[in-house]
Amino acid sequence: MKHRIVVLGAGYAGAFAAGNLARRLSRADSEITVVNAAPDFVERMRLHQLAIGQDLAFRKLADVFAGTGVRLCLARVTGVDPERRTVAVTGEDGDGELAYDTLLYALGSSVAHHDVPGVAEYAFDVTGLCSALRLRERMAGLGEGGTVLVVGEGLTGIETATEFAESRPDLSIALAARVEPGAWLSPKARRHLRQAFDRLGITVHEHTGIEAVEPTRAIAVDGTSIPADVTVWSAGFAVHPIAAASGLEVAETGQIVVDRTMRSVSHPDVYAAGDCAYAIGENGRPLPMSCASAGFTNMQATAAIIARLTGSEVPATGLKYYGNHISLGRRDAIFQMVDGDVWSKSWYLGGRTAARLKSGVLKGAGWGIAHPTFGMPKRKRRLATGPDRVGVRVAA
Repeated sequence: MKHRIVVLGAGYAGAFAAGNLARRLSRADSEITVVNAAPDFVERMRLHQLAIGQDLAFRKLADVFAGTGVRLCLARVTGVDPERRTVAVTGEDGDGELAYDTLLYALGSSVAHHDVPGVAEYAFDVTGLCSALRLRERMAGLGEGGTVLVVGEGLTGIETATEFAESRPDLSIALAARVEPGAWLSPKARRHLRQAFDRLGITVHEHTGIEAVEPTRAIAVDGTSIPADVTVWSAGFAVHPIAAASGLEVAETGQIVVDRTMRSVSHPDVYAAGDCAYAIGENGRPLPMSCASAGFTNMQATAAIIARLTGSEVPATGLKYYGNHISLGRRDAIFQMVDGDVWSKSWYLGGRTAARLKSGVLKGAGWGIAHPTFGMPKRKRRLATGPDRVGVRVAA
């Protein structure tokens, strides 16, 4: 009987992982199934562009995995039973259960509402395709002089505010930040960011937490009313409660607690990658929810799965966070390197060069997803047999 590998989610982490597994494992004794609710691969890092009206080319997952041996199941995950080693699904490909021998959980994250009144009812976000398309429709109907408030001083908030301001100079764009936007950046990079806000005409409300969202305004903690025909909520991410409900060990964030190889500490048949993994980086701190972390964790998870199934030594891939790359519209960006303690280095790259670099990173990630069999070895690795198949040695 073939070893059944099920990958939940086909975002950056899940899609890359499925491609890597298909490249390296023989179809003779393994089968890979990817479960994803949507038929397309969604470039989440570009959804703020989609929301403001820019056209993005979507890749059909069926085309991505064609010829790889990967089976695509278009369905939504409703539950995981790690004791029975099954996944409950419902969707286009039917309702039922999928059995697995190895599970890679990569369902990602969604916007965190933080229990702020009115966010669920009135705010928009750019953390998913459906929500970005909903915002796109609303923005298209917003006339000259309309007001847009972006809530959140992190990467998503900054990129959304600057993209909107550059694409729609006829609108009044504001950013509500609990602290200084880009406070983690070096002094020179923060100055570059402030100059970008000024150039684009973005009003910044620093040290302004939002305690309620209404149809035409947001209410700050100090009672200040900020007009907003559209409120875009980008105040953090949250993972789906499925992992916690399944009985897997999770952190306070709801992320699956994993060891150095991305293996669940409570259920050795389960691995996690991307935003849903509570992984400790080389600096001893949890990796942030980010595309970069998705890359690190999916590479480590797939390497560990392949090594354990083929009876090899498990390699340790890098889990070091190198920095932030922030788009400021299509013609400007900031690339900020950080040290081992995630403190910003004094050097940064900004302007058009940084924007071209960011564009190249996004194109490279998309190309990698679209070509999962690139560099496929002529001889794929067969699975080992016997108890040594799940060895736990990790390379130094």
